[in-house]
Amino acid sequence: MRRGWDVVDRGWASEQLIEAAQGGDPESLAAVVHGAHPHVLRFAGHLCASPQDAEDAAQEALIVLYRKIGTLRASAALASWMFRVVRHECLRRARRLFDRYDDTGDDPVASAEDEVLRRLEAERVAEAIGALPDVQRRVLIMRDVLGHPGRTVAEALGLSTPAMKSHLHRARTALRLSLRDGVAPPPADPS
Repeated sequence: MRRGWDVVDRGWASEQLIEAAQGGDPESLAAVVHGAHPHVLRFAGHLCASPQDAEDAAQEALIVLYRKIGTLRASAALASWMFRVVRHECLRRARRLFDRYDDTGDDPVASAEDEVLRRLEAERVAEAIGALPDVQRRVLIMRDVLGHPGRTVAEALGLSTPAMKSHLHRARTALRLSLRDGVAPPPADPS
């Protein structure tokens, strides 16, 4: 078996390297984590609202990989497993943002039922936002959730201000329809 950092045959790592990492070989585990980082970070960058959230989500996913690779049943499933972990982490961060911005403090003695309904609604909103196309989701979160000025959002995402406004309008419309009708927004336009 080949060992070390140079073993990246298909995707992130060869099947032998992944199996060695699952078996506890420290060099193989380090190689798998190191090889996964750019892919995980790129994927998180498409899902999370900000580059900071993407980096944090990627780091969390790599920590999960490091701790739990031994529980992975099939080495061929590593990529899909990692992407599910990243997706979950990005959604968790978005839910936390909604919970933070949703806490108005107007009714400190809300019933348990009201609290459950509020959390379910926040989760529904987070899932609807997660289903938006990448650019629309990022524009919506940066502009409406985080409250960044339009010009700042446009510059951060490499868009013109009119393009940013267009994406924001489409995102708001899709989100409104999704929440009203209870269906996910249509899939992203590949163009």
